[in-house]
Amino acid sequence: MSLHELLVPTFTQMLRAMGGWLDKAQAHQGTDTDALLSNRLAPDMYPLAAQIRFACFQAQEPFYRLQGVALPDTLLAVRQQGWNANANPGNWVQARECLSAAIGFLTALEPGALDRHDGRTIALALPNGMVFDMSPEQYARDWCLPQFYFHLTTAYTILRHHGIPLGKADYVAHMLAYLRPPGATPA
Repeated sequence: MSLHELLVPTFTQMLRAMGGWLDKAQAHQGTDTDALLSNRLAPDMYPLAAQIRFACFQAQEPFYRLQGVALPDTLLAVRQQGWNANANPGNWVQARECLSAAIGFLTALEPGALDRHDGRTIALALPNGMVFDMSPEQYARDWCLPQFYFHLTTAYTILRHHGIPLGKADYVAHMLAYLRPPGATPA
């Protein structure tokens, strides 16, 4: 399985699932959805608004890093909005637009776009000064997927914790595509 085949469908289906969670949250909250964006699990954690933006950032970042290309200002702005979400969580429409833009980016990628790397080491520098050197495969497995799922799951958990009626079927809605009809025999 190529990195593109692994990452793009995973990110796309899970961001779409997040969109479904936000739909349920809006149906449950009515017009008070903006208030949800400031919710968090612990006082020292980022709020829901940041988790949405970080998941969107994490889903798009590999396209650039794997090709050795600088992250565009528009993507850096998404990350910055996440970092600033404690003071300025934005509004529901902005959160949905961020999610839609990330899904749009992923669905517009050419097949194999994430596989156009030359195997070079990816140096991932964090704001605190730590730098990680990884192969493209290590970067995908050990950084991209865990970071993405951390923010995705945290967003889900914040919504659940604050009364949004979500269940596991909402988290893995994409699995319905593989559901065997009752009475059908295995292929």
